[in-house]
Amino acid sequence: MKTIYHAANSRGNADHGWLKSNHTFSFANYHNPERMGFGALRVINDDFVIGGQGFGKHSHRDMEIISIPLSGKLGHGDNIGNEGIIETGEIQVMSAGSGITHSEMNGSVDEAVQFLQIWVIPNKMGVAPRYQQMRMDDLMEPNMFNQVLSPNADDAGVWIHQHAWFSMGDFEQGVTQTYTLNDPDNGVYVFVIEGSVTINGNILSTRDGLGVWDTNSMTMDVTENAKVLIMEVPMSF
Repeated sequence: MKTIYHAANSRGNADHGWLKSNHTFSFANYHNPERMGFGALRVINDDFVIGGQGFGKHSHRDMEIISIPLSGKLGHGDNIGNEGIIETGEIQVMSAGSGITHSEMNGSVDEAVQFLQIWVIPNKMGVAPRYQQMRMDDLMEPNMFNQVLSPNADDAGVWIHQHAWFSMGDFEQGVTQTYTLNDPDNGVYVFVIEGSVTINGNILSTRDGLGVWDTNSMTMDVTENAKVLIMEVPMSF
């Protein structure tokens, strides 16, 4: 097993007043040649947007873009006919493919929204742009890694154009849980949304990240009640 640890306070950051963002990997004005991604995982942005503000219309191509609100509401609109609100407890996927224009605005004029935006490099280029959004409540069991994303439209959760699986879970202190990779050639990036866990001797606290590869599985000990996101992605693509 190989690992790479990224402390929360080692992330790049940007403060635009209306937007505060932390970047696990190189993004926009933050460039670190040692932080260009983890396998097919290219971006993990931890964004905080004040009420009534957001990202106006802008375009993307050939990227799988996943948004997970952690608090508040995120407004979405795009040029393929989708418009609405993504609430805490939901997950959104946008396959940019041959090109899509969209906006991401705070869905409230008063309350801030905090969300993760994650980019995964696809295994198919130039696909027709697509959008998907769903609630995760029915998928979530306590103290388990609950699949919320996969490569397969018929599996639990949303799907993307990549040989990747995401799982989320809320874990109680003292729990030990093992994650078995769907493909042993993949790697796993663990992002602790809140709380504290230990993996292979690495202590991870809120917003810390750990990349794990060259293994079939990894075991997590929960040292403080925790919410954890697991992103399993190809290491070569």
